[in-house]
Amino acid sequence: MKNKDKRIKIKGMSQILIDIKPNRCDSDVYINQKMDLTNLANYIENKKKDGYEISYFHAFAMAFAKTIYNRPKLNRYVKNHHVYEHNNVIISFVAKVSFDDKSEEIMIMIDVEKDDTLESISKKIKDKVNSVRNKKIKKEGANNIVDLLGKLPNILRVPIVGILKWCDKKMILPRSMIKDNLYYSSIILSNLGSIKCGAIYHNIADFGTCSSLATMGEIKLEELIINGKKQKRNLCEFGINIDERIADGYYFAKSIKLLQFIFENPELLEEKASKKIDMDEIR
Repeated sequence: MKNKDKRIKIKGMSQILIDIKPNRCDSDVYINQKMDLTNLANYIENKKKDGYEISYFHAFAMAFAKTIYNRPKLNRYVKNHHVYEHNNVIISFVAKVSFDDKSEEIMIMIDVEKDDTLESISKKIKDKVNSVRNKKIKKEGANNIVDLLGKLPNILRVPIVGILKWCDKKMILPRSMIKDNLYYSSIILSNLGSIKCGAIYHNIADFGTCSSLATMGEIKLEELIINGKKQKRNLCEFGINIDERIADGYYFAKSIKLLQFIFENPELLEEKASKKIDMDEIR
C-alpha cells in the first residue's frame, strides 16, 4: 500500500542523527515520570456517581491523544532516512480475551478523531473490548494474519516474515497487514496498573510506524511535602519509550509537562481532542 502520510522536510543535526542512527530500536530513549493523579482520581469518582463508567485507561488514552494533537511532532516517525507525520491520531493496545495465562491477545486500534471527547473515546474502547471478550468481533487484518503465520513451520514462516519486513521497509506492506496492526499507530499504551504491576520500559520496534510506547503502573497513595505541608496524593509511575529522532529533548520535556497538566485539570478531557491547550492561560 502506498504511504499517504505527510513527509516532513528536516535538515541539519536532525537529519544527521537519522543517518547515524537509521534504526528506531537504536534511537529508543526512556522517560520515567511519576505523575500526580489525585485530581483525576476525584474526577473519575465524581463521574461514576453521576452514572458515567469511565476508567483510568480511558482517561489515559484521551490524555495521550490530546497531548499528541497539541504536540504534533509526537505523531511523527522515521522511515528510510525520511520523516513522516501520521494523518490521524491512533491509540493502540492489546486486549486479552480473558484474564488467564492461556488467553489469546488481540491488537486493538482506536482512531481518535479531532472532535472526540473523553465520553466518545470511552465508548469506542468499551465497545471494542467488549466485542473481543464476548467474541462478537471477527478477527481481521493483522490479528488474523498473525494467527495464520504462527501456525506455519519455520521453513515457511521465517522467509514469509522476512518478505513482510522488507515490504514494511519499502512502505508497500499490504493494507490487510496494516489493519489492526498496533505497530502502525501513533502510540502503544499498556495499563499495567490494572493487573497490580508497576510501569516498565518496553522497547519500540523498527517494524511499522509507531514511535512511542507508554506503560502506566499501579496508582498508589503516597505522602508528599507540598508548600511545607504533608499531603497524601495518588501517584502513578509512567514508563515512556520514544524515538529520539522525531524531536529534541526540550520538546519531549514540554510534552510530559502538558500530559501532567491535563491530569491536574481533568475537565480538559471533556473538550475536543484537537482543541489547543494553553497552560499559561488556564493558570
